[in-house]
Amino acid sequence: MRRNPLLITAGALVLTVSAVVAVKYVRTYESPAIAESPPPVVQPSGGAAVANGPPDAGAVRAAATPAPADLVAQQRFRAAGELVKKANGHLAVIVRDRRTGAEWRAGELDRPAWAASTIKLAMAVNLLERARNGEIKLDSAARKNIADMLEGSSDAAADVLWDKFGNEAFVPWFQQQYGMAKLEFPAGAVRRWNHLKCAPDDLLHLIGFVLDRADPTDRDYLMAAMRRAGTSQRWGAWAAGDPNRPGVTNGWSLETDDQAKHWVTHSVGFAGPGAEYAVVIMFDQPPGATLDTGVHTVSDIIATAFGAKTPADVTVPGPAPRR
Repeated sequence: MRRNPLLITAGALVLTVSAVVAVKYVRTYESPAIAESPPPVVQPSGGAAVANGPPDAGAVRAAATPAPADLVAQQRFRAAGELVKKANGHLAVIVRDRRTGAEWRAGELDRPAWAASTIKLAMAVNLLERARNGEIKLDSAARKNIADMLEGSSDAAADVLWDKFGNEAFVPWFQQQYGMAKLEFPAGAVRRWNHLKCAPDDLLHLIGFVLDRADPTDRDYLMAAMRRAGTSQRWGAWAAGDPNRPGVTNGWSLETDDQAKHWVTHSVGFAGPGAEYAVVIMFDQPPGATLDTGVHTVSDIIATAFGAKTPADVTVPGPAPRR
C-alpha cells in the first residue's frame, strides 16, 4: 500500500509523546494506535514551534532523511503555509494524520471565532449518541432534520432540533463529551446554536470524536452524510478533491464584532480514501472582505495541501440570512 505521509513545511510536524490530548472535562481524547512506523519528522530550526503558531504539547523527533514522496508532501505544505501567511484576516488550519497523530498547523490557532454552522455537526453526533443510549427518541421527522442539517446545512432544521432536544443545554454536552473546551456564548450573545464561538482545536476534537470514538453505526452515517454534502457546502475541506473522498460540515455567516460586519468561512471534515486525515480550517475575515474571497481562500489552501487542482473547483454558497 502506497503511503501518503503528512509532513510540515518551513515549520514543524508535531507528534505528541503519548498521542493523548487532555481536556479538563470528563473524558480524554487519544489517537488510535497503528501498526506502522510514523512518517519522518522534520526537526525545526529554533525548537518545536509550529508553523505560524505556538508549539503543541509533546516532543519533536529528529528527522530521518525524507523519502522522495515525503519531499513532495513537504513542498505541498510549504506552499499551503505561504497561502496562510498571505490571507488577509485571521486564519487557522490543522490537518491531522489519524494513523500517526502527526499534525500540520498554521495560522492563529488559539483565536476563537464564530462557529457558524460547523456546530451542526456537534448537534448531529450528540442526538445520534443520546438516541442510541435511550435518552431521547428520534422520530422520522427528527432524523430528516438531522439529514437536512448535515447535507444541506439547513438552519431551519437546526432550529427545530435545538429547541426540541436541549437548547443551551447542548453546550456542556459538547464541551464535556467532544472536548470542545473553548466553545462558549460570548457575553451578551443570544443563547442559540448560531451564536457560539470556538477555537480550531474545538473542531479538531469534534471531528476526532466522530471519526475515532463514535459508535461505528453513527460514525458511518455521519461520514456518509458529510460526503453527500450539497452544493452549498462543496468548498473548504471538499477541495481536497474527489480521489480523497472528502466529507465536510461548513460554516459561513456575516457576523458582527466591534460594531463591524465581517464574513466567517469555516470548514471541518476529513479527507483521504479511508478518511486518514482530519481537517479544520477557520477564516475570520476583515470587514469589507467578501464571501467569495473567504470560500476560495480556504479551499485553495486545502487543495494545495492535498495536491488537488488550484484554483479549487468549488461552489460559493448563497449568503446565510441569519444576521
